[in-house]
Amino acid sequence: MGRLKLQPLGTACQGIDCRSEGGVLRDPSDDKELQLVLGELGRHDLAAGFTEAIRSSVDYVLDGGRTGRYNLLSEDVHPGERASVGAKLEYEVQRVFKWEKAKPLDIELSGVPVDLKTTVGDNWAIPTEAHCHLCVCTQIRLKDNTHRSWLIRTHTSWLYRGKGNKDGKRGIAVDARNQWGVPLYDWTKLPINPLTLLTESQAEAVFELGQGQEVRLLRLFTYLPRIVIERSVILTVCAGRQDPMRRARAIKARAAAQGITLLCGTWVNDRIAAEAHGFQLGAGDWVAIPENAQREITDAEFLF
Repeated sequence: MGRLKLQPLGTACQGIDCRSEGGVLRDPSDDKELQLVLGELGRHDLAAGFTEAIRSSVDYVLDGGRTGRYNLLSEDVHPGERASVGAKLEYEVQRVFKWEKAKPLDIELSGVPVDLKTTVGDNWAIPTEAHCHLCVCTQIRLKDNTHRSWLIRTHTSWLYRGKGNKDGKRGIAVDARNQWGVPLYDWTKLPINPLTLLTESQAEAVFELGQGQEVRLLRLFTYLPRIVIERSVILTVCAGRQDPMRRARAIKARAAAQGITLLCGTWVNDRIAAEAHGFQLGAGDWVAIPENAQREITDAEFLF
């Protein structure tokens, strides 16, 4: 997509019903509605909230507990599924920040209509009804596992004029976003699914067909010591199987025989032991502590 020659600020927007005061292209600092929305957004920890919402959206699309998938970039994930993360994120963001759905766009902040747009690519598809409105535009970079959001008024004058989609969706000119988009938070890392840390041979062993759940889970904890394993990871490894959490509990003795202490956040004593090793476990979280790490803690406590 080529560069778009931008109209200067202070000139009339090409949008027929431009929402900007007087239909004029304005700097964000002179856009009263934008400043109102920015003030409302400033009441939230946006980086943390969007991280939670994106993670939930990705988990929903992958559906690991049923499919055994854990990586959006995997070949078994259709491009359309990756794109659907944005559609799900719209609802997850509303859930996290307790924003209610409001017409004519997605939400309303400080009495101002706001659209929520997400891309896992390089640009956003802005529909006709959102032209010249305020949009929170989120970009997810899957390859480096980061995300960032901007607040921008998507003036028709700042959108590519190509034929676009049949429904009139257009992309935002990069220069317009860079010059007149307001960054809401810096590039933020998304939590890494521990399964992506496995080598190819380890992943094959963990997901080996024909092996029982206990064997596969024991391999998982052996390959990923001192890494918090959430319940969703257990469900992914045991996709489609009966009562995987009971299987995880059943291997504690087998793991101990191999010099590995398995701790689960479901039990108070395990949570306390995990904290002694520097881990905060939520309900359903697991962590494997190898025997040598156990000795290090014991020795340190003995010296005091």
